[in-house]
Amino acid sequence: MKKELVIVLDFGGQYNQLVARRVRECNVYCEIYSYKTDLEKIKAMNPKGIILTGGPNSCYEEGAPTYSKELFELGIPVLGLCYGAQLMMHVLGGTVEKADAREYGKTEVIVDKKESRIFEGVSEKTICWMSHFDYISKVAPGFEITSHTDNCPCASCENTEAGLYAIQFHPEVLHTNEGTKMLYNFVRGVCGCSGDWRMDSFVDEQIKAIREKVGDGKVLCALSGGVDSSVAAVLLSKAIGNQLTCVFVDHGLLRKNEGDEVEAVFGPEGPYELNFIRVNAQERYYKKLAGVEEPEAKRKIIGEEFIRVFEEEAKKIGAVDFLVQGTIYPDVVESGLGGESAVIKSHHNVGGLPDHVDFKEIIEPLRDLFKDEVRKAGLELGIPENLVFRQPFPGPGLGIRIIGEVTAEKVRIVQDADAIYREEVAKAGLDRSIGQYFAALTNMRSVGVMGDERTYDYAIALRAVNTIDFMTAEAAEIPYEVLNKTMSRIINEVRGVNRVMYDLTSKPPGTIEFE
Repeated sequence: MKKELVIVLDFGGQYNQLVARRVRECNVYCEIYSYKTDLEKIKAMNPKGIILTGGPNSCYEEGAPTYSKELFELGIPVLGLCYGAQLMMHVLGGTVEKADAREYGKTEVIVDKKESRIFEGVSEKTICWMSHFDYISKVAPGFEITSHTDNCPCASCENTEAGLYAIQFHPEVLHTNEGTKMLYNFVRGVCGCSGDWRMDSFVDEQIKAIREKVGDGKVLCALSGGVDSSVAAVLLSKAIGNQLTCVFVDHGLLRKNEGDEVEAVFGPEGPYELNFIRVNAQERYYKKLAGVEEPEAKRKIIGEEFIRVFEEEAKKIGAVDFLVQGTIYPDVVESGLGGESAVIKSHHNVGGLPDHVDFKEIIEPLRDLFKDEVRKAGLELGIPENLVFRQPFPGPGLGIRIIGEVTAEKVRIVQDADAIYREEVAKAGLDRSIGQYFAALTNMRSVGVMGDERTYDYAIALRAVNTIDFMTAEAAEIPYEVLNKTMSRIINEVRGVNRVMYDLTSKPPGTIEFE
């Protein structure tokens, strides 16, 4: 099915993926491309609208990312956000200058043109997220100012005849209270998109496409039990049944009881028609990791060993026609294939493609989806909610939530502590509102007193963050009583722990994971 398309041109903004996600939430399909994308290619894609992202540069400086004036003369509606707004003004004859005072954070925006299509249904005074050093001191010919702030004379402007709209703030972030409404007004109102991007139709189309592609061929899938690989596996199962073989490698670094939970869903007793192979490789991994403390070395061992185990199982199966991967759209963008993002997606993913598995082609049924869309697709497929909304879990698993050497004893400690933490967060009704949360095992041992005895045991660190895009994150404010209950249970129920700490570090300077 040919979908209506809105293009996001990436000028290096940190929220580029978020812009695309917000557009997709309006049921409009959206893809991210670099600002270096040729104009002819854009014309050939026939988009219904174009959105220019923010970026770290000043548009008037030599060598700054830019685009030709012709982009704004295609007759296709264009929306510029932050840097994109400034660039639009600069290219079309307006003036952009360094501001006397930068605006950063939540700012009250006063709407001057209430009849603007962008501000339809938006409050006259609305809170928006500002982040800029430069400002539009003079709008381009044909434009009129549609909103302002105390420090910014042009918070937005538009040339309705030309279908050009410029917004100085960031409507895509949640801090902009009515930002989603503004983007909806642009893609559904100005661009005239009907909203034909829906997960129910996506699932039906994918099942049909997979059947056509695979025919009577054999398909192999590396199943981690995570959301992406699970949804991919169920899609394939619905399409081709037992032509699909799923290999689940339990490396002993999963969360408590997780291996059994995956088998219960996908194994012979589960509801899906497929061939399920579970490889219990815990001891093999522990031997490989013995004495290894350096984080990157651990990741490398875990990744390489996964590929070796997978290859061994694949050889037993023999030649297959297709290999399934749970690649999703952020993986595509962050691998440098879309937008301007640096290649940043290596350290949490297990392995890469096996070298010695005989297959003709890769199937990536989810490569067009964001994580929230993958979850919606999972619900459409009838996958249990506890699996669909499973907490994000890195490829190397608990290997990067255990500081220093990985041992079976340390794995037991962090599994037990993490299970208690997740249980208490769920009991408090916070499990869907926190972006990511988990327990990690530090390499610190300290003196404690339990009963009448001194102890010398490990410290557990609890981590919980809220994030929009997983590129930046802030520590979540979990109620003290929840943390206190969690601490008490961990110390009383988990052998080998006598301290529990809460990690307040944001990203940056920290990471979301520990190693």
